[in-house]
Amino acid sequence: MLNTLSGRFLILTTVFVMLAEVLIFVPSVARFREDFLLNRLERAQIASLALLADDMLATELEAELLENAGVFNVVLRRDEVRQLVLSSPIPGEIATTYDLRMASGWTLIRDALMQLWHAENRIIRVIGEPVRDAGLLIEITMETDPLRAAMLDYGLRILWLSLVISVITASLLFLAVRVFLVRPIKGVVGHMQRYARAPEDSRGVIRPSSSVRELREAEEALLALQTELTHALKQRERLAQLGGAVAKVSHDLRNILTSAQLFTDRIETSEDPLVRRMAPKLVGSITRAVSLCEGTLAFGRAEEPAPTLTWFRLHDVARDVVASERLATGETGTDIENAVPEDLMLRADPEQMFRVLLNLVRNARQALETAGITGRITLSACESEADWQIEVADTGPGLPPKAREHLFTPFQGGIRKGGSGLGLAISEELVRGHGGTLTLASTGEDGTVFAIRLPRGDGTF
Repeated sequence: MLNTLSGRFLILTTVFVMLAEVLIFVPSVARFREDFLLNRLERAQIASLALLADDMLATELEAELLENAGVFNVVLRRDEVRQLVLSSPIPGEIATTYDLRMASGWTLIRDALMQLWHAENRIIRVIGEPVRDAGLLIEITMETDPLRAAMLDYGLRILWLSLVISVITASLLFLAVRVFLVRPIKGVVGHMQRYARAPEDSRGVIRPSSSVRELREAEEALLALQTELTHALKQRERLAQLGGAVAKVSHDLRNILTSAQLFTDRIETSEDPLVRRMAPKLVGSITRAVSLCEGTLAFGRAEEPAPTLTWFRLHDVARDVVASERLATGETGTDIENAVPEDLMLRADPEQMFRVLLNLVRNARQALETAGITGRITLSACESEADWQIEVADTGPGLPPKAREHLFTPFQGGIRKGGSGLGLAISEELVRGHGGTLTLASTGEDGTVFAIRLPRGDGTF
């Protein structure tokens, strides 16, 4: 009970209502004390008027009047003359005097609290104004036990009434919270639990129905989350199936390319000058294709293999990339320029860097072709004491906003329509395997630039 939201709300409501009642209780007790003293003054004034009407009252009758008024003596001031009207022996010294004529609210509250604090019976003097302008002031002497007993009785009745009110209020609020808040929250939690047991079942997706704005917003947020997660799970299943298919295709394709590689070895012995010139490129392409198939199979098992680091001239790798892409563009297609310095030496995996640059250049070429323009693609590089910087820049139309959101996410970051988005994802993973970064440096109407940063380290990576 205490660990539930409604149970704690019940307790807090009871406490707060009681606190509010306490804040009301103190002024109420002070007001009760003032009314009690004013009542004694009024009764004393009535008793004194009886004596003024007949100066020859018996002593027994005076004592009875004082007893009925609850005082020891009565003093009236009329026409600037102070007159002891009724009197009887006072059993002790007067402890203090209270003047009710000009007493402020804080003074009355303070005096009431002090009265409750002092448990002993004391003699006090009370001064007030006579009712109906029957003089300038009236003064009485009385004991405090009856006053304190009446205040305690009144306070206890107020506290019991406050407790009953707080319990009733808290119970009503408890029921209201159970109906209007806790029950809908339990419904949302139930949807979450059912969805967690079977996230692939679309029947577990919540349908917002609450009329409370905050709960409605929570239901809509949960709906968006469940919908996105369901799509992600379905996509993961499709990716797993696609990965299995790709692994099978790569396995068979590797065997076919291995046979083709054997045939190209014989082509290299041909006497035809054209064949002898083209054979090394063909051999290199088939070798890379075999390596790619093997890498794909390794990726299907775990991830991209660790790079094999060697020193090589980046210009030569860039030249092979340009040559491969120029075969696809033809003589009148996009101009691809190799601006990498010929003496720039790089320590990395040459095959993986070839794949990275090829993916970037091919994406740029396809973006230009999709836009229907003939532009320029430039490969450039430089080095510093900390790292190597490689850039692939094009003069294309720039990347659309949607492509930038999931740029390096497989099957979501495709730049052209129909693209899978694998090229950038693979390139980013390969560069990350070198301890570097692949980022989108800039994009806009004047073109797009991708930047690669590879740390130099201590030469041992």
